[in-house]
Amino acid sequence: MELVGPRLVLRPWQRGDEEALVRHANNRSVWRNLTDRFPHPYTAADARAWVRQCTTREGPPCHLAVTLGGEPIGGTGFERLGDLSRLTAEIGYWLGEAHWGNGFATEALQLTTDYAFGQFDFARLQAGVLDWNPRSRRVLEKAGYRFEAQLARAVYKDGEVIDSWLYVRLREGRR
Repeated sequence: MELVGPRLVLRPWQRGDEEALVRHANNRSVWRNLTDRFPHPYTAADARAWVRQCTTREGPPCHLAVTLGGEPIGGTGFERLGDLSRLTAEIGYWLGEAHWGNGFATEALQLTTDYAFGQFDFARLQAGVLDWNPRSRRVLEKAGYRFEAQLARAVYKDGEVIDSWLYVRLREGRR
């Protein structure tokens, strides 16, 4: 399975991706904008565990490598929420810092959004953005997500209590 964009290809993580994953993920600036599940420093052991987790998961892949010229430069994916929110998924994305500012995040997010709505029964995709990351808010806006709420003092990251911005995209044709 591959999602092909104008410049990027999104595909499932696979063995052999570990070295590139560490090279791009082991960066404090990347970590600072992601959930704490994303470790820092990001080690070879972390990369092996992530690739193993992704390659042993059953069903259609929900976590994809963002590749440029065949090499992973970041990741994207989504996770279904539970209970009453089971038709909602939290979507996310990251790129190695060397690839910021080129429109790659928007392209990857658009491809992932189309895939999530095309292959799953989600009514809603949502993304939380840390207050200090306006570039990520712009990525979401360019990919058709709309601002829904600013959650005051909702998250703790890097020693600070900060706001989180919630962006959503609804499946077209449904209410």
